[in-house]
Amino acid sequence: MSLFLKKSSKKVGQAPGTVVFVGEKKVEEIRITLIDYDENQYAEREIKNIEDCFPYKDTPSISWINIDGVHQVDVIEKLGAHFVLHPLLQEDVVNTHQRPKFDEFDDHLFIVLRMFFFNEEENELEGEQISLIVGANFVISFQERQGDVFEQVRERLRNGKGRIRKKGSDYLAYALIDAIVDSYYTILEGLGEHIESLQEELVSEPKQEDLQIIQHLKRDMLFFRKSVWPLREVIGGLARSESHLIKEDVFVYVRDVYDHVIQAIDTIETFRDMLSAMLDIYLSSVGNRMNQVMKVLTIIATIFIPMTFLAGIYGMNFKYMPELEWRYAYLVFWIVVSVVLIAMIAYFKRKKWF
Repeated sequence: MSLFLKKSSKKVGQAPGTVVFVGEKKVEEIRITLIDYDENQYAEREIKNIEDCFPYKDTPSISWINIDGVHQVDVIEKLGAHFVLHPLLQEDVVNTHQRPKFDEFDDHLFIVLRMFFFNEEENELEGEQISLIVGANFVISFQERQGDVFEQVRERLRNGKGRIRKKGSDYLAYALIDAIVDSYYTILEGLGEHIESLQEELVSEPKQEDLQIIQHLKRDMLFFRKSVWPLREVIGGLARSESHLIKEDVFVYVRDVYDHVIQAIDTIETFRDMLSAMLDIYLSSVGNRMNQVMKVLTIIATIFIPMTFLAGIYGMNFKYMPELEWRYAYLVFWIVVSVVLIAMIAYFKRKKWF
């Protein structure tokens, strides 16, 4: 939290629309890739200078400009100046702690959402901000680092599969959003399996480490929920938009993504409830385990009470005790002890105490 506040303090006192990078630098150099296509042609290449993207603003084909790395604000400013992007939009692109949002401008749309990955090595959930700018014949996407969930979209564009090459920039933006939302299900499936296995372990053999795992999972689900819940408003705003940039036939796909987001939110809420219940299961399991231990110890102590009583009596230093001079006193003592022991065990079994 202190690190976040420290980075956010860079914006204090700055005029609105000042482009200042806020966040963690995740790549050294930015990488710009361009995909230009229509129904009959497809071209894909890597761009060295941002100025090489400028001619694609007004081409009749659809252009997808993807930028990995948002820490070089001069690149964002040059792109914003040529594509006439509002200063507040540019500010939101480089501020990587944005809440998912949707803004409409005269000649473009601006969408912010988060993409998630599950780090297997660190065993934790990681996310990054994705910003999309949708124009009449172009889509500009900004990512914090290389690597994304858009590879299937690229394959569909390369192979000309489906309707994506026949549609416009609005359908391309939908495809990118849909890929991000679909990736949520992959993450939720992995988290669900982890939660189920942990739940079974808690019932059978709870350990101290399980409590830390539960708290870690609760933190991940809170982080996930914080990013996915506002996405419902974003997709809902797209579905209700009256912008000329979104064609009528694309709205049905946007509404389908909205349903997927609602389902993901429901799953997240279910997992959060399960994790809260798992904490109660852990405490109950530990309590029951302690009760079983105390039960065994109590039975053992109870069994030894009469034997301790008899040993205490014959351990007294009285000079005249009738049994001390008796030849079979020792044998009788153990017979009495054994009979008492067997009787108590039979009584406990009858009561089903063990």
